[in-house]
Amino acid sequence: MPEMRFRITWPDGTTEECYSPSLVIRDHFEEGEVYPLAEFMARARTSLTLASERVAARYGHPCSLALGQLARLESRAALFADHPQAQVACLRFLLPQGFAQGSAR
Repeated sequence: MPEMRFRITWPDGTTEECYSPSLVIRDHFEEGEVYPLAEFMARARTSLTLASERVAARYGHPCSLALGQLARLESRAALFADHPQAQVACLRFLLPQGFAQGSAR
């Protein structure tokens, strides 16, 4: 199960490198796309929960790193809750060596 990272930009312009234990992130986000905050968080919840469940299915326990990443995203997103126009950009996927955009997930 290859892990990956993905880089995002928050509404205040700061960037963050995020972790996923699975390439499933690519099923829920597109590089270069900008998402309304609520949509970004819905996609993050779905994809990181699914990634953690994949780890649980394989290793018998959920992925604490994926759940921790989700908690950090939730915490950061809360800072922009009062900004209805807030958007998050998915800048880039940082894939493991040997995986290209469109490779098997």
